[in-house]
Amino acid sequence: MAAALLLLLVPPVGLLAALAFLARPRAARVPLKGRHVFITGRSSGIGLAMATAAAREGARVSILARNLARLEEARAAIQRESGRGDVGVHAADVRDADAVARALREAGPVDVLVCNHGVFVPQELERQDMEEIKWMVDTNLMGTFHLIKAALPAMKARTRETRLPGPIAIMSSQAEHKRRPELTNIIAGSSGGMKANDVAKKALDGVKSGKFIVPCNFEGAILAVATAGLSPQSSPVMAFLEVIGAGLMRFAALCFQWNWFSTIESYYANNKKPE
Repeated sequence: MAAALLLLLVPPVGLLAALAFLARPRAARVPLKGRHVFITGRSSGIGLAMATAAAREGARVSILARNLARLEEARAAIQRESGRGDVGVHAADVRDADAVARALREAGPVDVLVCNHGVFVPQELERQDMEEIKWMVDTNLMGTFHLIKAALPAMKARTRETRLPGPIAIMSSQAEHKRRPELTNIIAGSSGGMKANDVAKKALDGVKSGKFIVPCNFEGAILAVATAGLSPQSSPVMAFLEVIGAGLMRFAALCFQWNWFSTIESYYANNKKPE
């Protein structure tokens, strides 16, 4: 009996040992205390929650958004909640590369960059104006490139100086939208929403642990495992779950998709216009 059990344990233990050797990059802790954390995006919601949490841990926080008045309100809230006075605010549109570069120069070298900005027009493509699509691409994609390009040289210099990791986090969310199509609201209703503070905590914990992908809910975890592909993985345990669980996660994803397609078919059957 003992020999049979031992034989059963050999393959998974051997796989774990191999993954412990293969997993790269090595796990790293990213301290926040005394470091400069620069967070972009709306001066409320997840961005504000992350900035407040980072300030509570002793970071010097800078926030960037378009509306200066709301930035000042956010600064006051962060100072009130964290007890720290050194909160920088920078009003700029991430679509403007020069304005972004100016803001980064004013803020000074950054240790941790969080690209939390993002816009989305929740509408069927056929009903969207091309200017709205361009606005989303310019903000979400080009805005991220503008920020990283402006911040990266000083971040690399700081990393060489401090010998501490300098992570760049790119956020993605499924925030509620009043303009979302009815069918989208029905499908999204099957997944529980998360509060901004909960998302901020999970995201910040992921940044501090140097994770490449930080899922915040069950669907996100399934997606992360099922689409791991060539993504870096520093945790041998997570690598083990990805190797073993990829097939199961694909099955779970197909179950989710079956439910979504059933919802879509039912929606159009019930809303079919009479000929």
